Amino acid sequence: MTRSFLTQFAALVLASFAVLYGLRVALGAAVVHPLAPYVLGGLLAVTLLTYWLTAHFVTRSADNFLGAYFGGVVLRLMLSLVIVLVYFYRGGAHEGRGTWAFLGVFFVSYFLGAGFEIWAIFSNLRPFSSKQVPEA
Repeated sequence: MTRSFLTQFAALVLASFAVLYGLRVALGAAVVHPLAPYVLGGLLAVTLLTYWLTAHFVTRSADNFLGAYFGGVVLRLMLSLVIVLVYFYRGGAHEGRGTWAFLGVFFVSYFLGAGFEIWAIFSNLRPFSSKQVPEA
């Protein structure tokens, strides 16, 4: 993992939690579910894990990029599915409006983490593409 990735990830985490706190104070529990900080933190941790795994396999061999990236996507999907299933199993579906607030926070957090990982990975592909081009 590069230092710039960790700096940008830390900025994303701080901004995400600041926005979540601001929404919670302004709009209350009807819009922001009480479990929102845990969901956001868990999905950001999954983002960090999948990025680390992708970077680890790419440093071993640049040919591993697609396998590592799609393996990270599958890992994110499976861990996210576990989060939702645990919530529903523990009675989350019986909360009425709280279920929609939870699902809203979950999907926003999921796509925030996935989008950040895609941006971070693809913004660092330029060194790999320069190796592919033969020099004249």
